[in-house]
Amino acid sequence: MRENSLYLKFVRNILPSPFSIAVLLTLITFILALIFTQRPENAGSAYPLIILEYWETGFWELLEFTMQMALILVLGHTLALTPFFNQIISQFTKYCNNTASAALWVSLLTIAVSFINWGLCLVFGAIFARKVAEKAKANGWKLNYPLIGAAGYSGMMCWHGGFSGSAPLTVAGSDHFLADQIGQIGIEQTLLSSMNLTTSLMLLVVIPLVFYVLGKRNHGSELNLLDLGESSSDNSSQEARKLPRAERIDHSRLAAILLGGIISFIALRKIITTPTGTGLDFINLNFINFFLFGLGILLHGSFSKFLSAIQEAIGGAAGIIIQFPLYAGIMGIMKYSGLAAGVSYAFVDISTALTLPIFAFLSAGLVNIFVPSGGGQWAVQGPIVVEAAQVLNVPVPKIVMALAYGDQLTNMLQPFWALPLLGITKLKAKDILPYSLIIMTTGLIIFILSLLLF
Repeated sequence: MRENSLYLKFVRNILPSPFSIAVLLTLITFILALIFTQRPENAGSAYPLIILEYWETGFWELLEFTMQMALILVLGHTLALTPFFNQIISQFTKYCNNTASAALWVSLLTIAVSFINWGLCLVFGAIFARKVAEKAKANGWKLNYPLIGAAGYSGMMCWHGGFSGSAPLTVAGSDHFLADQIGQIGIEQTLLSSMNLTTSLMLLVVIPLVFYVLGKRNHGSELNLLDLGESSSDNSSQEARKLPRAERIDHSRLAAILLGGIISFIALRKIITTPTGTGLDFINLNFINFFLFGLGILLHGSFSKFLSAIQEAIGGAAGIIIQFPLYAGIMGIMKYSGLAAGVSYAFVDISTALTLPIFAFLSAGLVNIFVPSGGGQWAVQGPIVVEAAQVLNVPVPKIVMALAYGDQLTNMLQPFWALPLLGITKLKAKDILPYSLIIMTTGLIIFILSLLLF
């Protein structure tokens, strides 16, 4: 695919910024809810105002999640600025000597990490892509940086089949909200099923090969990106003994080792002491952020160096902080108006035993464009498709995975989850989406084949 191809020009010319996309989706959701949802009794002409109240209610429901995502971006970027992790990532990048090989390795390792944890995948893919770009810039070789950015984002189409999948882990608990209806469904029936293992293997093999082919067809150009920037210089070289007593702790290596070491020890202890076979569900956003916080302080070696890196990294979180409330508002409209449930019922009504998994998959992909939250989506759609599965004698574990696959598929179309990557790589959504759309089409084929064959 050439840089001046009609496809790339078309996609890049029609895509607005992620913030504008969020605003447009809000407007579309409002109109759809107004037309297709049932009005409360006595609402009358006031229903538009009621929908606006749904939006306002939802607007504030993801504040904790917004802070978690902002922290995972900032702390992950900060950790990448440490000398230790610079050396580790450099070991990975030594195999990336052109666009094709870089696209293959970035996507392969990002997808592998996504099976461990989706939050870790977000940071890893973004940092790996940026480091590849820095290497290309330093060595003066051509690189299709948007393609590498898309490769670093590809794990978000695969994560729900791994050990942080929201829906599979939810139904694996003994007290989940559908326990009375479907009982407890262990991960051996979902994540470790032959269908999911085969699907995951296909993703791990096919997606990197597609990126390799795309890289072969478009080598890119020499990087001269002022926005890529360089790591900040160390502004804490002044000897601590020359500082006022009150400031010495900021430059003390001992203080950083103590605080960072204690936090890292607590996190590692949880990993070590967790009984074998109980799963990795404790590795959530809070755990990752806690561990990143401790490692960042420990490996930077002083509070001053750590805070300097934080200051450099924090600008990339602006998109998350301002856009997440908009998507929370969209989720509020979808949830409280019944629009999300209506989408699910529409697909269920035309389903048979053969087509239900496919329609559940497609409906989840559609809803994910408006409600990009795996856990929130399962809460809305889960009861509807589970009831349909029981009526049509379709295995419930298969329906759980069908929803999971649909939820992750349209991440390649929806730039919401790309915000951390865009912040770190300094790319724009319209740069990576032409390539992520190709990956989405590839994933669509893989997921539908799996749902039909198993």
